[in-house]
Amino acid sequence: MTLRHHISGAAKVGGAYSHAVVDGDYAFLSGQLAADAHRTVRRGDIADETRAAMELLQGVLADLGLNFGDVVKVNVYMADLDQFDRMNAVYAGFFPPGKLPARTTVGVASLLSGCLVEIDCIARLRQ
Repeated sequence: MTLRHHISGAAKVGGAYSHAVVDGDYAFLSGQLAADAHRTVRRGDIADETRAAMELLQGVLADLGLNFGDVVKVNVYMADLDQFDRMNAVYAGFFPPGKLPARTTVGVASLLSGCLVEIDCIARLRQ
C-alpha cells in the first residue's frame, strides 16, 4: 500500500507535492529548502540553510516515527560546490555515529527561491 503523507506544520515551498510518500518498507521524503512553516524562505549562509533543511527533514521523519538513523539514502543539491565542506560539517552532525547513509551531492545552476542547498532522503521504516 502506498501512503501519501502531508505534514501541515512543515514548510511547503514551490509547488504541488507530498512531504513524504510511504511505499512498502520505505519512506521517500521530498527535498527541503531553508524555509519555515509559513513558506518563508530563510536564506543565509550554507551552514544556516543546511541546518534549516535538515531540521525540516527531521520533522517529517519524526512525524513518521523515524529519525536520521533510519535514513538509507540522501541527495544533496548545492548551488556552489565550493561550500561542500561547510555543508558537510552541519549535515554530518544530524546522524548517529556509524549511521551515515549513502549520499549523492550534485552541483546545480540554481535552486528555488535562490536557496543554496536542497536535501531529500529515503528512510527505511522500522519493523
